[in-house]
Amino acid sequence: MTVRYDDVEAAARRIQGHAVRTPVVEISEGLFLKLETLQHSGSFKARGAFNRMLSAHVPGAGVIAASGGNHGLAVAYAARALGVRAEIFVPEVCAPVKVAGLRALGAHVTRTGAIYSEAAEAAAKRAAETGALQVHAYDQPDVVAGQGTLGLEVVEQTGGVDTILVAVGGGGLVAGVTVGVRGGARVVAVEPELIPTLHEALKAGGPVPVGVSGVAADALGATRLGALAYDIVSTAGVESVLVTDEAIEAARRALWAEHRVAAEHAGATAYAALAQGVYARELGERVAVVVCGANTDPATLV
Repeated sequence: MTVRYDDVEAAARRIQGHAVRTPVVEISEGLFLKLETLQHSGSFKARGAFNRMLSAHVPGAGVIAASGGNHGLAVAYAARALGVRAEIFVPEVCAPVKVAGLRALGAHVTRTGAIYSEAAEAAAKRAAETGALQVHAYDQPDVVAGQGTLGLEVVEQTGGVDTILVAVGGGGLVAGVTVGVRGGARVVAVEPELIPTLHEALKAGGPVPVGVSGVAADALGATRLGALAYDIVSTAGVESVLVTDEAIEAARRALWAEHRVAAEHAGATAYAALAQGVYARELGERVAVVVCGANTDPATLV
């Protein structure tokens, strides 16, 4: 089971007109922000959700997903757009703003479990009972290929960069981007110190369970990296850098104060690598930072 560049190209054609081709802005010479904050449902997840639903037969029972919030919002948005039923399982850690968004999109929401993995178990059991199409948050080829369309866009919109910084939870985005850039840029994974799924997987030689806590736990709170993501990123030599919660908080404030980009904590995680200095940009290096989500309470930005 893998994802090829052809799969990402096919996904781009399939989701055209459904997902937004989000803008890239150059905030200083050679430093770009890819604003998935402006994607449908507020994060990159809409890409994978649309590609999964448009690639498979959706039964009368509709679709089902487990999510810390963003994936559920994307599935709910895509389901409404395509006229199918959506059932979303979220853990207790899911931010209230995201739960409210899910209900506003017409999804049936069940809160269960303390963390994402527990909600995922409940969703899988429910899917087996109802026959609904499962849309996994990160470990399905159709989902990864959809996320990879972001990588295609970065290359096209910037004319090419040397490095792309991508936040990691379950690994669907970093895997998709790695395939989508097809070796044309170095991909660097950025993870919270308190949820080091890829970092620990690379040390262990495969996905292993990690603790989940910290400010980005609602969106990056996978307890282990997806198997598909591990195969892709380890083969490609993707490196991981870790950032503190304090750096994520500072990056989030800076994105708003300096660039008027409203990002949730997960959305600011990749930018935190530059702010904290764990990724040192070289002179003349062209770097794209994926700001992957905006589902946050605006009152907390100041």
